[in-house]
Amino acid sequence: MIRALYSAAGWLAAPLVLVRLAWRGRRQRGYLLNVGERFGFYRATPAGPLVWVHAVSVGETRAAAPLVEALRRRYPGHRFLVTHMTPTGLAAGREVFGDSVERAWLPYDLGFAVRRFLAHYRPALGVIMETEIWPRLLDEARRAGIPVVLANARLSERSARRYARVPALSRWALSSLAGVAAQTRDDAARLEALGAREPVVVGNVKFDLAVPESMVELGAQFRARTGDRPVWVAASTREGEEALLLDAFAACGADPRTLLAIVPRHPQRFDEVARLAAERGFEVARRSAEGKVPATARVLVGDSMGEMLAYYAASDLAILGGSFLDFGGQNLIEACALGRPVIVGPHTYNFEEAARGAVAAGAALRVADAAHAMLEAKALAADAPRRESMGARGLAFVAAHRGAVERLADWIAATTGRK
Repeated sequence: MIRALYSAAGWLAAPLVLVRLAWRGRRQRGYLLNVGERFGFYRATPAGPLVWVHAVSVGETRAAAPLVEALRRRYPGHRFLVTHMTPTGLAAGREVFGDSVERAWLPYDLGFAVRRFLAHYRPALGVIMETEIWPRLLDEARRAGIPVVLANARLSERSARRYARVPALSRWALSSLAGVAAQTRDDAARLEALGAREPVVVGNVKFDLAVPESMVELGAQFRARTGDRPVWVAASTREGEEALLLDAFAACGADPRTLLAIVPRHPQRFDEVARLAAERGFEVARRSAEGKVPATARVLVGDSMGEMLAYYAASDLAILGGSFLDFGGQNLIEACALGRPVIVGPHTYNFEEAARGAVAAGAALRVADAAHAMLEAKALAADAPRRESMGARGLAFVAAHRGAVERLADWIAATTGRK
């Protein structure tokens, strides 16, 4: 019954999905690329066994990179396909993997579309990163005899409550998985309560991040462009947060040489953020401009994608976006891996254990709001020994949690039974 109801709902929603795709495509043209793939129509591909990894957007794509390399060692004769749902994820995939993998959109969760996807690629196994649970896709994969696992899985209390409103749908989706490997015990417990069978805990693969030397070098170039001045980076900010942070920056009394680099999470908002800063009287520079950042510029808009590590490398401290309004926060591990002190707001439920652990380790500070974030940033900027201590604690925090990638790759091979 749940399968039939879900199928009917999918067909009823299809026209709205097309309208939404067209609307999003107006703001971000990448959504209109290869639209046929969204419905299971793909170009011809080479023959041979294939491992499929799904990473919806940027964070999941970067987390998948070390896992794909570990799986290559276990499946040396296989091609690799990485699927995405967002243009930013697709762009991150190009940057991270180059031509070493095949890339495609994952189709919408319609029966005919996912069947065409599975029949076209015929994956030996599938790995879905973190939280992408598509009931029809998982059901059709199970029916086709394709083992699919949920890897590096996380589920916040808020998301668990949302899934619990439709328990039959959650059980149907999760029971179709060959296995679930969760980041933490809490994630595993929440997933099991919703219907996952005996989830295991292997840790968070994002701690296994290897910072590319190219990003460190690019960060040094960024820093050379800013001159000898303090640089604070507000990373992966979301709509509504930039205004709060800009107002707080103006009010905090920071050294007037300080440059606030704001890097919006979504590229379609670059112009909007530059406008918000200019409206508040700040001289604004942009990463895309060539040459030195003017000494009179107080705000730099990070209008580029895939360079977050370089922004961290160029900064004195990081203020984590997504955590000052109710967005659930962003990944702070990257900043810690580059030895930068981190300031987070009150909303970190999407990365709660990592945030809690970083605060407990002395690598991060939690504040109540944007105003307190800027005051803490001002205090940190004036205290180099404290910044260095927090940075060293961040490096130690990341090092202490490494090893999840190899554990996860071993578990995937054992769970899927595919060599």
